[in-house]
This record gives sequence, structure tokens and C-alpha cells, in this order.
Amino acid sequence: MSVLDRFRLDGQTAIVTGGNRGIGRAIAQALAEAGADVAIGNRDAESGRRAAEEIEAATDATVRAYEADVTDEAQVEALVEATVEAFGGVDVLVNNAGITVHAPAEEMTVEQFQRVVDVNLTGTFRCAKHAGRAMLDTADQNDESARGGVGSIVNLSSMSARVANYPQHQVAYNATKGAVDSFTRQLASEWADDGIRVNAVAPGYVRTDPVDEALREDPELEALWKSEMLLDEMARPEDIAPLVVYLASEASWYVTGSSVLIDGGYTVR
Repeated sequence: MSVLDRFRLDGQTAIVTGGNRGIGRAIAQALAEAGADVAIGNRDAESGRRAAEEIEAATDATVRAYEADVTDEAQVEALVEATVEAFGGVDVLVNNAGITVHAPAEEMTVEQFQRVVDVNLTGTFRCAKHAGRAMLDTADQNDESARGGVGSIVNLSSMSARVANYPQHQVAYNATKGAVDSFTRQLASEWADDGIRVNAVAPGYVRTDPVDEALREDPELEALWKSEMLLDEMARPEDIAPLVVYLASEASWYVTGSSVLIDGGYTVR
């Protein structure tokens, strides 16, 4: 097997939450380009359907979209069940869905804080719980001795798990991303013997719709953020996706319990 073959995902099925736009959309496309069939789960059924159709048209993969809110466990369970029914199992889960609330800590309501926790942290748990069950249920149909195990879970963390963002006020977001890193390590430990690898990707600033909106409101932020980066440039969603493909594939069979920074060197100094 060549080194590039080890990155292939032919015959595998991946679920990507929030795969209708931004980083999630780029990840869904990259997984499909690597050979995986993909199930997109997000709250907006129409945008999910459009993304699935576009990715399917551009690749050889089968891509389906399912309406699923990660704060609703019944919907998460239904997403996993529909994926198993359509594709025969789940090999990869990418927990990408996430939100933030910008408000000073002394003004943020408990409801706002809890909403961010429910999406970013508890939503990650809900999806991992049900996708993990599906992986374990089909483990006997896979070669558990193969490098890479029976499943791979990739959680979207953030450099915000390790540093304070400035000048934003986003205490809830940073708290959840720190928790996602810890969750990733613990889950990797619990499921290691079952052949499920669990890792996280921790991006820095990425040119997504929320970032563009923040820059429209305060254009000076761009120069401030870039001044802290070694590479002096923000990433695009498609710059994050190859790292996820690596962590999903057999190429990363020896990587589990890690949170990998991809931040243009923002956190170095």
C-alpha cells in the first residue's frame, strides 16, 4: 500500500454534523473526495440537501442529508439510525456543529451560556454516544486487527481551548472547547480497547461566515488577529479538511486522544 493509499476512505461511511456550510461543508467534501460516503446532519434541511447534492455531483461518493439538531437526542439517534440503514454502518464521525455567543461574562445570561454548552459540548457527547454504539455494533463485521481500528471520531475543538481570545467576549465558547479537548482524551481512553480512535482538531481563525460577519462589524480585528499569527493569514475551511481526512483514515492509526492545532502559529508566542 502506498502512502497516499493510506489516506483513502473507500468503502467507509462518515457522518458530519453541521456539514451544510463552512468548515463542516469543506470536511464533508474532502471525506467524499477521499472515497467515503457521507451523511450530513444539520438543523436546516434545505441547505443540507443542497450541500449533499453539490458534493455528490462533484465526487464519486453517495451523500445524503438528514435534518438533525445535536441538542435533541432523539434526532441524533435518528441520524445515526438513518445512516446505518442507508449505508450499512458508521466508520467516521465528525462532530463539527458548534455555536458561540459574544457577550461580556457579567452580562451573559445563564440561558446563553447553557445554550453554547448544549450545542458544543453536550451535542458532541450525544453524537459520539450514538455513533459509537453503531461502530461497536458493527465491529464484528470489520477486521479489528487492521490498523485504524473499527471507527474514528474527530471532534472540532479550537485554539480557544488553550488561549483567551482577544478582544472578543466569548467565555462560554472557550469553556466548551476546553471541555471538548478533555472529553476527547477521556473517550479515547475508554474506547481504545474497542478499536475506536478519538481525536480533535483545533483550528485558529478561519474565514467562515461568522468570522466575516465579525470583520464587517469591526474591520480592525483582522489586522489585530493577523499580528499574532506566524503565517499572517487566516485559514480557509478547505485548509482544515485535510487534517480531518488524515485523522479519519488509516494513515493516522497510531494517533488517538490528541487535539491537533491548526492555527497558523497563533498560539506559539
